Amino acid sequence: MRYALDVQYRGKNYDGSQIQFEAGKEVGNTIQGELEKVLCTLIESKAQINNRPIKTIFSGRTDKGVNALGQVVHFDTDKEIVASKFIYQMNEILPDDISVSNLRIVPDSFHAQKSAKARYYRYELINRRYKQAFDGDILRVKYELDIERMQTALNFLLGEHDFSSFKSSGTLNPSKVCFISRADVEKQGDRVFIHIEGNRFLYNMVRTIVGTLLEVGRGKLSIEGFRNVIEQQDRCKAGTSVPGHALFLVDVEYPDTLFVKT
Repeated sequence: MRYALDVQYRGKNYDGSQIQFEAGKEVGNTIQGELEKVLCTLIESKAQINNRPIKTIFSGRTDKGVNALGQVVHFDTDKEIVASKFIYQMNEILPDDISVSNLRIVPDSFHAQKSAKARYYRYELINRRYKQAFDGDILRVKYELDIERMQTALNFLLGEHDFSSFKSSGTLNPSKVCFISRADVEKQGDRVFIHIEGNRFLYNMVRTIVGTLLEVGRGKLSIEGFRNVIEQQDRCKAGTSVPGHALFLVDVEYPDTLFVKT
């Protein structure tokens, strides 16, 4: 039987969402590792580090420090699970910066990663000269940003493009083509929110887009220059990646016939 979880986490204390291995042994502290330990404890009464009987599949990998409000994870088990009780038990055991909000049975054809139609990311930053005590880990941009210029540049992301200019060296998938259906920016007080939705994303892609966009916002890169960065398909032409602590995977969209959120 296949189950899907809705998971939230703060990525600050983790080496990304995906388990990493060295010489066949799990290394680092990951969201996947924490989830699988709890699932194995509750379902199989086992919490060994390697060769866990329950494996999870995420809708997509998030990098070190990146957060999620709507990560979707599936796993298989032949045990029947009572959702309300199981969610409560998981949240009692999981670290304080990871939580589960929903669990449901899904068809065997459902795949958290491959069935996804779109993923929506949001980057938040502070546009203010002086720091405040509760700014936390959010990136603070001291210079004034031109939001209108930034939006005009973002419009060039829409549609299907080769996004090689925004990929990291850790990108393994040979295809660098993604379809972006939403790209907009808004300012609320001294907070700036950048929203990007697409069918798929390359490693560090959103963070590099935001870093390049900030160059447009401060006037160091022209709007046409941003367009040229996309067209040149050269990572050296793009800006610096911004920190991951203010990036959120907000939502993952699936076909209604396959996966209906409750």
